[in-house]
Amino acid sequence: MQLNLTKPICFFDLETTGVNISQDRIVEISILKVFPNGTEESKTWLVNPEMEIPKEVIAIHGITNEKVANEPTFKELAKDIYNMIKDSDLGGFNSNRFDIPLLAEEMLRAEVDFDMKNRVAVDVQTIFHKMEKRTLSAAYKFYCDENLEDAHSAEADTKATYEVLKAQIAKYDELENDTKFLAEFSSRKKFADFAGFIIYNKQKEECFSFGKHKGKRVVDVMEEEPGYFGWLLNADFPLYTKKVLTAIKLRQFNNKLD
Repeated sequence: MQLNLTKPICFFDLETTGVNISQDRIVEISILKVFPNGTEESKTWLVNPEMEIPKEVIAIHGITNEKVANEPTFKELAKDIYNMIKDSDLGGFNSNRFDIPLLAEEMLRAEVDFDMKNRVAVDVQTIFHKMEKRTLSAAYKFYCDENLEDAHSAEADTKATYEVLKAQIAKYDELENDTKFLAEFSSRKKFADFAGFIIYNKQKEECFSFGKHKGKRVVDVMEEEPGYFGWLLNADFPLYTKKVLTAIKLRQFNNKLD
């Protein structure tokens, strides 16, 4: 079957040095771009993370420090990657909670602005978990009746994710072949940032989701405890979270002027 698209969608997968969104780095990225007419374009890059890849991580994806030592850094690749995805929605497996937040960090670190304002994200893992609750390899076997060879290879995982989504749409009548529907269906809580430190309440106002101010509106905390904003900017939070907080602070300042 063919996805019903109004704009391109880029399925992508990352292999990284670890799972810390604000500290770890990409060592491989694979993108499969699917156009509304069904045409596909794919590209895979190995990336020098400029840091040591831990042995326990190498054991998972097989990408050694020696293998990426002479590869370009993400900063050197950032514009090419951005140009490939800039007009597209995004799709992945656990991408809403990991791949998109980490990609955003790498983009901002490379001084390439990145946000999701004009795109949606389809998380195939969330659809799978809501329907069957298994892993990508099991999903590929369940939906496509094939074994996933080279699991934890970014390219293999990316292609498998795309095939699983198409099979999911074909299998479940309640899933519409529409990117916006799939994005809404595969979303979890509504976050203002990628990492989930800032969530929206029922009034669609930004609130903290952690710490002593959990559940409080960000604007109220900034008003009552100005030093908290400075602490957040200097603490080990993702760059995109800090970008969102700065935008809220600026909006609050402009509202006072009005």
